[in-house]
Amino acid sequence: MSRFKDQAVCIRMIDWSETSQIVALLTREHGVLRGLAKGSKRMSPSAISRFSGGIDLLTGGQVVGTIKATADLASITEWDLQQPFHHLHTDLCSQWMAMYAADLCGALVAEHEPHRASFAAMMRLLETISRVPADGDAALLRFAWDLLNDAGLRPNLDTDVRSAKPLPKRATYTFDPHRGGFAVDKNEPNDDQWRVRSETLQLLRALAETADQVDAGATTLKRANRLLCVYVRAILDRELPTMNIVLDRRT
Repeated sequence: MSRFKDQAVCIRMIDWSETSQIVALLTREHGVLRGLAKGSKRMSPSAISRFSGGIDLLTGGQVVGTIKATADLASITEWDLQQPFHHLHTDLCSQWMAMYAADLCGALVAEHEPHRASFAAMMRLLETISRVPADGDAALLRFAWDLLNDAGLRPNLDTDVRSAKPLPKRATYTFDPHRGGFAVDKNEPNDDQWRVRSETLQLLRALAETADQVDAGATTLKRANRLLCVYVRAILDRELPTMNIVLDRRT
């Protein structure tokens, strides 16, 4: 049995009983950590002091607990709420984006392994959309790119994934998710490949060259977010429940 203390964001939560919760936490040093918080919803003074009144979805804080090699779930013994992100409860669009981001973390971040860049990306997204909701699309794109990069899944932006030659300048390209990158248009894209405008590729290249948020036109940002969304869908070979939040946001 090993004891841990870490910074975390709650990315999934279900009630296990009237007084306890099962949670999935994105942590800084332990990746995704799934655990049982016994008594977290009790209203006794001792329980409130240990769990801040319960662990809520899309909140940040410090978690303390123990991990057993023979147990599927960690034992969560303390939760100190530090970032409530109140804006997510009052702005529906921001809440949807955060829920989609939480689903991506649950699917792409390994359990019990340090993923500091993914944790930092999630915190940055939640802080940005809480502070400046209008920057949501740019912040979401920054997050998705950083998450893919940390998972070793970022798409190839410079080489034609079919010919292995440098990508020439074109008005449109074909994105092949199974090869993980772009190719020069030759045939009509099929259901497994997508035609992409050069503006989208240039936006992704700008993301790759800086750690900052990259601004672009609203339409280009939405197209880039949809591209990374369907790329993740192809990688996972399944659609996450919240992907329609991005895929259905047409302009």
